[in-house]
Amino acid sequence: MIPIPQAFSARYAQARVKFLEAAATAGTRIASHNHPLPGRDGEVLAMDTALDGPEQSERLLIVSSACHGVEGYCGSGVQVFALHDAEWRARARDAGVAVLYIHALNPYGFSHLRRVTHENVDLNRNFPDFSQPLPVNEGYRRVHELLLPAAWPPDAANQAAVQTLIEREGLPLWQAAVSGGQYEFADGLFFGGQAPTWSHRTLRAVLAQHAGRAQQVAWIDLHTGLGPSGVGERIYAGRDDAAAVVRARRWWGDEVTSIYDGSSTSALLTGLMWNAIYDAAPQAQFTGIALEYGTEPIPEIIDALRGDHWLALHPGAPAELAAQIKARLLRAFYTDTDAWKGQIVSQARQALFQAVDGLAQGAGSPA
Repeated sequence: MIPIPQAFSARYAQARVKFLEAAATAGTRIASHNHPLPGRDGEVLAMDTALDGPEQSERLLIVSSACHGVEGYCGSGVQVFALHDAEWRARARDAGVAVLYIHALNPYGFSHLRRVTHENVDLNRNFPDFSQPLPVNEGYRRVHELLLPAAWPPDAANQAAVQTLIEREGLPLWQAAVSGGQYEFADGLFFGGQAPTWSHRTLRAVLAQHAGRAQQVAWIDLHTGLGPSGVGERIYAGRDDAAAVVRARRWWGDEVTSIYDGSSTSALLTGLMWNAIYDAAPQAQFTGIALEYGTEPIPEIIDALRGDHWLALHPGAPAELAAQIKARLLRAFYTDTDAWKGQIVSQARQALFQAVDGLAQGAGSPA
């Protein structure tokens, strides 16, 4: 093992080097899928993968980071630590489980301190069936202009209007309207896109390469931004399938929540990323969770995102204001303290061991 703080990084470029060095030292099979744009320091951006175990294994665990860009500061640290963790790697190997680490699903957002991709798309809303009419978010339609005022910080009138709306309809409805996913306002928050993004297409290629023969697939997708600080909520990630939810709770505990029954801090979402695994591995039994670590209260998270989207629409903003907005966004999704990082790694490590134990039970076990 390495000291926990050493697994985390201050910049995307540093995180990528740590991941690739750890993956190489561990003897994994590494592949890099380069992004078409440079990072904020001019560095190469990539979705990097490291396979620890046999190719086309029947038992596959996927561990992914930075679906939401800036959240990669947390997820990358978990992945780097895991690659240095000899006990964990031995447990997976002895159980016949191959582990596929996908580092920086959205490298652009990771590097540029954005939650969205370079297309301004929320990657975890970018997987609807684009051959069908896209979902309509009536709630977001009502709040779009309120979310993105002409000036930042918002003036007193805007702040009062937001507060009145929250008091009238309640924070859960406000959260659902804003974060559920919308496909109408390309400059807005939680935009799911009108077509697959670069990250979407690249991820599908990675899954097709590695999951085609798997009989069992587990997926832990690392996120931040919801819930009490440092607490990792285990949110069921998959189709609305009662048997799969039961299986997830058997593996990871009864505390596994679900967006389908209202037990999660997350709202009901559309176009989620795990849709891709059903296409890549239709033959496999799939069990997944999003491990969602808390940072700040939801109103603070939404305001940080509002500021970042405003900045994207006003690239000529004063440098001092731009720096303040970016610093606030980073705080909203990454708590840079050793105590928080220790909580993150401890909970992730437990979830990794539990996933391997679940996969080792066999595909034929009852739900």
